[in-house]
Amino acid sequence: MDERKQRISCEFFPPKTEAGKTSLLTDVTPALQDTLSPEFFSVTYGAGGSTRDTTLGVVSAIRETGINVAPHLSFGGDDENTVGELLDIYKEKGVKRIVALRGDIPSGTGGKSRSVYASELVEFIRKHSGEHFHLEVAAYPEIHPEAKSYDSDLQFLKNKFDAGANSAITQFFYNVESYFYFLDQCASVGIEKPIYAGIMPLHNFANIRRFAGNTGAEIPRWICQKMDSFRDDEESQRQFGFDVVLQLCQTILESDAPGIHFYTMNQVEPTRELFTHLGL
Repeated sequence: MDERKQRISCEFFPPKTEAGKTSLLTDVTPALQDTLSPEFFSVTYGAGGSTRDTTLGVVSAIRETGINVAPHLSFGGDDENTVGELLDIYKEKGVKRIVALRGDIPSGTGGKSRSVYASELVEFIRKHSGEHFHLEVAAYPEIHPEAKSYDSDLQFLKNKFDAGANSAITQFFYNVESYFYFLDQCASVGIEKPIYAGIMPLHNFANIRRFAGNTGAEIPRWICQKMDSFRDDEESQRQFGFDVVLQLCQTILESDAPGIHFYTMNQVEPTRELFTHLGL
C-alpha cells in the first residue's frame, strides 16, 4: 500500500505527430509510472475538431494500460451535447477524474460562441454525470492574467468549488511565497478543498520564459539574471534550474502542502530526476 501522504500527479500534452505519440505512450508514460507511481496523469485539451480527438486518443491509450488518467475538458466552441457525449465516453472507459477548465474559443468562430466560465462547466458535469468524476480545476497563485483583481480571482476559484469541484491545481510558479500566501487567502474566503502546487521543471529556460510571458506566471528576476549569466552554457543552466526547482519542491512538501502536479512537457528525465532527489 502506498504510504506517501502527499499526492503526486503529472501532466502531458497530446503530441502532434505519430512519433511523438508513440514516444509518449511507449517510453515516457511507463517510465514516469514506474518511478513516480503518480495518482494520475492528466492530458491537456483543445476544444474542437482534431485537437479534441487527439486528447481522447491519448487518454484512451493510457487508460487501456490500466493507468489512471484525467483528461482536461472545456467547452471552447463545443455545445453541451458534444461535451456530454465526451463525458459519457470517458465514463465508459473507466476515467474517474476530469480537469475542468474555462478554455479558449477556437479561432474562426467569431462572435458565435462565448467563453464559458469553468464554474459553469463544473456545474454542467455535475448535472450530467453526478458524482462519478473527481473534478480538478485551475488556480492561479499569481492571479489569472485576465483577472480584474486579486480578490475577484479568489471569488472565481470559490465559485468553482461551490459548483462542485473537488480540488485545484495551480499554474506553475517559482515564487513559493505567492503559493503560501494564496493558500492563506483561499482559507480566508472559505475555500477548504486541497490546492495542489503546479511545478514546471526549468529544463529549457528559453521556452519556459516565453511560456511564462503568455500565461502570467512570474519568473523571479534573480533567476533570469543567473540564467542569462550562463549564456550558452546549457549544462550550467540545467543544473541551476534543477537546484532551484528542487528547493522549491522541498519547501512545498515540507510545509505539508497537499502535493505536487508536475508539468512534464512530455519528457521523462527532468521530472524523474526531481522526484528521485526529493526522496519520495
